[in-house]
Amino acid sequence: MPETDLVLRSNRVVLPHDVVAAAVLVADRRVVGIVPRDATTAAVADVDLGDRVLLPGLVDTHVHVNEPGRTDWEGFASATQAAAAGGVTTIVDMPLNSRPTTVNAAALAAKQSSARGKCAVDYGFWGGVVPGNHEALASLIEGGARGFKCFLCPAGIDDFEHVAEGDLRRVLPMLAGLDGPGGKSAVLLVHAESPDQLRPSVSATLDANRDPGPAAGRGGQARSYPRYLATRPPEAEIEAIELLIRLCEEYRSPLHIVHLSAAGALPMLRDAKARGLPVSAETCPHYLFFSAEEIADGDTRFKCAPPIRGRLNCEQLWEGLADGTIDLIASDHSPCPPDLKQLDSGDFDAAWGGVASLQLGLPAMWTAARARGHSLVDLARCVF
Repeated sequence: MPETDLVLRSNRVVLPHDVVAAAVLVADRRVVGIVPRDATTAAVADVDLGDRVLLPGLVDTHVHVNEPGRTDWEGFASATQAAAAGGVTTIVDMPLNSRPTTVNAAALAAKQSSARGKCAVDYGFWGGVVPGNHEALASLIEGGARGFKCFLCPAGIDDFEHVAEGDLRRVLPMLAGLDGPGGKSAVLLVHAESPDQLRPSVSATLDANRDPGPAAGRGGQARSYPRYLATRPPEAEIEAIELLIRLCEEYRSPLHIVHLSAAGALPMLRDAKARGLPVSAETCPHYLFFSAEEIADGDTRFKCAPPIRGRLNCEQLWEGLADGTIDLIASDHSPCPPDLKQLDSGDFDAAWGGVASLQLGLPAMWTAARARGHSLVDLARCVF
């Protein structure tokens, strides 16, 4: 065993199947052993945490850091410090909303350069799939991308176009020949909302260069949260996920549904997993902690896409987590400057759609999980 640099002792060390009193041994920044709490061990530092919980570091696979290009929204320094404060020890950065978006090897190299030397935690990057960039996918993997992300509906920024079924049929066979982490086929992460089911009268997100005008000019309707919720109905997610499951069955290429908010999609995901299809799904802290009934008109802090749905839907998502239909919780951390959230006008049409939660996701999820009778072991299994 390597020489121990650090010993962390706690009465509540969370292991895969139990919470025990133990001492965790660390060498060269890696856990090298777990021994009884009172074991005598020579180390450079020995820290007794008492009853404080010692969890594995969290891996958040859905973070929008926005650097380069929109570093005033969030940069790698601030994002990774927030992650560390929230118990997140690894983040994987999305291919948008940075400029340039990470849709080719040069853009990935620019993002890697921006992150270098600034990060308080480990980090990785997703590449992007947009119409026409299929020839860039192999070079993105070779450059270090962990897999790919696409949108089935407009993303809200002009430089990351959404894909259609034809684009997916071109890309999915290619992914089977690209080695992602662990030598497996590269995974495609999908923002699953069908554009045919979205109400066209309201934009889900905001192009930073667009000024839609004051909410008062539209009779104040843009302040209504129920109205915004109705523009992105659960049928949009359900229809998109139905398509993805059909394609997954046809091509057997791994697909991951990001930020699932519509509990109505759980039965088809459950069936797909039972049939052995390589499909997985995540949900987010804001869908598990809040419900539509709590959101006041004009409170644009809660705007995100897909939207936060009703209380019954929230409880059904918890059930999907408990039975393994939903594989994990990821933050979808998507910050922006306060003025872009339209906090003064309360205009849901114009507000940027995103919730920033890197620092707060873990305590929020433990509060909500404990209230529903879940254990620390349950939490460690599914949180990030």
